[in-house]
Amino acid sequence: MSAEVKVTGQNQEQFLLLAKSAKGAALATLIHQVLEAPGVYVFGELLDMPNVRELAESDFASTFRLLTVFAYGTYADYLAEARNLPPLTEAQKNKLRHLSVVTLAAKVKCIPYAVLLEALALRNVRQLEDLVIEAVYADVLRGSLDQRNQRLEVDYSIGRDIQRQDLSAIARTLQEWCVGCEVVLSGIEEQVSRANQHKEQQLGLKQQIESEAPRERQDLVQVELKGLSFPPWGCGVPAACLPLRSPQRAFCAPGQLIILGS
Repeated sequence: MSAEVKVTGQNQEQFLLLAKSAKGAALATLIHQVLEAPGVYVFGELLDMPNVRELAESDFASTFRLLTVFAYGTYADYLAEARNLPPLTEAQKNKLRHLSVVTLAAKVKCIPYAVLLEALALRNVRQLEDLVIEAVYADVLRGSLDQRNQRLEVDYSIGRDIQRQDLSAIARTLQEWCVGCEVVLSGIEEQVSRANQHKEQQLGLKQQIESEAPRERQDLVQVELKGLSFPPWGCGVPAACLPLRSPQRAFCAPGQLIILGS
């Protein structure tokens, strides 16, 4: 494949297919096209290709290094090595700035404008807001620009390529997260167990009350009947219900009615 290879497709898979058979200058040119192509923000698969990794020991080592900066680094990293790296087009600068915002968003969700202006080497807020809007339209991140408080509030951002040396730290973070989840789950299970015990106690108490209620009502009726007295002529009217003139008081003994006056 000649060094004048042109790639019109912007799909990452198309670049990967072309890169499998490219070598030397043609591969370096292809990499520059990948770095400029809109919509391509992940480069790990390209870096894993043996022919791409061979560039690190060739005359195109600077192109390989530039690819790693786009994969893992930031715009500030590029500026620090700019003398040893190929110059960037405006499209490549903006893409690397987008990726730099993603890196910042992975650490903090509310990023002050001052931090962004310094990290992206931009001159004014207008340039910054235009860049963020461009990143949102590219679906690199989602969020809002808080102009009053001069900050970017990030709701979502894409993931970036991961270096092999970062895997241990990621595994450790995931392990800590799993431990935290187990602690929370244990606490929830304990609360559920307590709630079930309380429910069983309440059900037992309810059943006890329901079982004792009929007997209590029967005993109460018997007590009330024992306290009633009826006249000997069998009218069935309790002496306590006979009308009395105040302040007279009535005392009933079995079989008689005694009225005491003042």
